[in-house]
Amino acid sequence: MSWEHYVSIAEHVSKIVQKYDKRLESLEQRRREQQTKQQIAREKEELRKKFAETCNSDLGLALSSQFVDRVTVWWFRNDLPRRDDARYEVYVPVVKGLTIQELGKVCEGIDFRPNFSQISSSSWLGLEVDFELLTPWYSRDDRVFHVLDNPVRKDRILGVPYMSAASWKGMLRWVCRMQAGLREHLQNGKSFEDWNDPPWVLHLFGHERAKSMHEEFCQGSLVFYPTWFDRIGFEVINPHSRRRRAGTQPIHYEVVPPGAKGTLNLLYAPLPGVARRNGVTVTEVIEKLLKAVRELLTTYGISARRTVGWGTAKIERWKAYRKDCQPIEKPNLFEFWSELQTWFSSEVGP
Repeated sequence: MSWEHYVSIAEHVSKIVQKYDKRLESLEQRRREQQTKQQIAREKEELRKKFAETCNSDLGLALSSQFVDRVTVWWFRNDLPRRDDARYEVYVPVVKGLTIQELGKVCEGIDFRPNFSQISSSSWLGLEVDFELLTPWYSRDDRVFHVLDNPVRKDRILGVPYMSAASWKGMLRWVCRMQAGLREHLQNGKSFEDWNDPPWVLHLFGHERAKSMHEEFCQGSLVFYPTWFDRIGFEVINPHSRRRRAGTQPIHYEVVPPGAKGTLNLLYAPLPGVARRNGVTVTEVIEKLLKAVRELLTTYGISARRTVGWGTAKIERWKAYRKDCQPIEKPNLFEFWSELQTWFSSEVGP
């Protein structure tokens, strides 16, 4: 945030907050009256409208506009009264009440979602996996100046919570390694440095950056896309003292709540002949990839706090695209794979 922008925001916020504080002071002297309680509620609702005047009932617009800057300036300005109201009377109620209709779409002509119906090669495969969160999803945002201590990660352009393509690749590679025997490898006392990815994992993900100068360097055949979520919620974690068995200091998290929907988009786009050179077949690779996707979403979880059960989901739909073929869409993996493998049953591999 530039200094000029901060000054203009601070002046605007200061006027709103000072008027709000004076009105509430006069009303709180008569707090016991029922009519006064209703007036206080109306004042707080009017305050939210003034701060969120540029939001237009859209979560993406709210989080990418001056709304976040305004409440954040209020929170960090020690000279302004009722700082807690910036969090709990403005930011949290406004954000909880907003959703997004078309994830990844800014406007007509600007759409970041992949269009697998226009795949250019018959050896490529587009995959869409629609899921619904069963537990909260959280990944910390890199924005330092924020009204909350633990804001959820958001797309810098769209302003909405999202999981990056790099995060998908890292987590899915880890599940594939577990599927290939990494757990047993480590349990036998061996280090991760002694681990070598099997050919099918290298075919999908390629060598890691540290091995990019390897003489047998392999580029991965998977292309990953980010996942955007349609809403935001809030969770509180209250660590307990072992001695007093009571909460110490509640920790507030901005999260994507259970019930939010997302889509994992993957493009399998191998170079010509690379599968044969890697000693794998398309059928083998895709089958293991789909099982890894299912395990990641339903068992391991995709959240930064997945060790406490966050980020698990139920899969609602599997969909595949291929050039000159009708898309395959099924609700469960067994039916989906039974039909999908017919696309590759007569092929050795691209």
